[in-house]
Amino acid sequence: MTDKDISRIQEQVERHVLATDRIFQEVGKVIVGQTALLERLLVGLLADGHVLLEGVPGLAKTLSVSSLARTIQAAFHRIQFTPDFLPADIVGTMIYQPQTQTFVPRQGPIFANLILADEINRAPAKVQSALLEAMQERQVTLGDKTYPLPKPFLVLATQNPIEQEGTYPLPEAQVDRFMLKLSITYPSADEELEILNRMALGEPYEPVPQVEPEDLLKARDVVHQIYVDDRVKNYVVQLVQCTRRPEEFGLDVRDLIRYGASPRASIYLIKSAQAYAFLKHRAYVTPEDIKVMGADVLRHRILLSYEAEAESVTTEDIIRQIFDTVEVP
Repeated sequence: MTDKDISRIQEQVERHVLATDRIFQEVGKVIVGQTALLERLLVGLLADGHVLLEGVPGLAKTLSVSSLARTIQAAFHRIQFTPDFLPADIVGTMIYQPQTQTFVPRQGPIFANLILADEINRAPAKVQSALLEAMQERQVTLGDKTYPLPKPFLVLATQNPIEQEGTYPLPEAQVDRFMLKLSITYPSADEELEILNRMALGEPYEPVPQVEPEDLLKARDVVHQIYVDDRVKNYVVQLVQCTRRPEEFGLDVRDLIRYGASPRASIYLIKSAQAYAFLKHRAYVTPEDIKVMGADVLRHRILLSYEAEAESVTTEDIIRQIFDTVEVP
């Protein structure tokens, strides 16, 4: 790709990134802190990938997604999963009409632009599979007809890390379908004081629509054009290979890793880095973009061994060592 081509892409980035800038600023009037969460939600929308979020209750997960939906005038549904859920409660079902003696489709809450799948690990396996199939195929079959899901379409699924009673943990193969897994932490003291001033002592701000879903789809087309140099691609491949065969890179963690990252990790690293570069007003991906998105893409794709758990080694520790080991282009 020539400098002229990159300049052309840069012009398109500057034209379309204004929409995401307005979204970020408007949601920031509602949400205190959580900058990384808002960035990753936009990355998911722009890269067409879903987000799995782990954090204790009360960290503005629902408020973030609902505020985001309002700023882009998108349909938003929150699904609270429970152990007695059925697949039809998500995707819908066929309803018999006695007057016409026919079955008509009744679409479920999955038919929206933004879905908050609250405590997805509380739902039984069939329900989880129904949701993840809809996420993967971007369509739902009711009766003998297939119905496409609206665009853009983003699922933010949450897991509660502190309560495991009555839960059905997501199998690793299903978790792998999420582009990003985020770990949300508590706000700082200053941020919590600002939360008090906004939410407890003042009237909560109602976000104003800034863009339409079509604007995000146009921005997504630009994201797909963002330039990725061959050296950056090779860097991504080396990182993912290092999760599978660390000894070849001189990293002595083989006994700590049970399974390395799948090829989806390479794909999602590139796609998420393109979206992140777009948010930073750039027409090209840098190795730093890969580093920024690396932990969120790899966190749920590296399975640790019992030895790692016994030694209190976390996935973040392994990812940090991998990035320190693999040579940056």
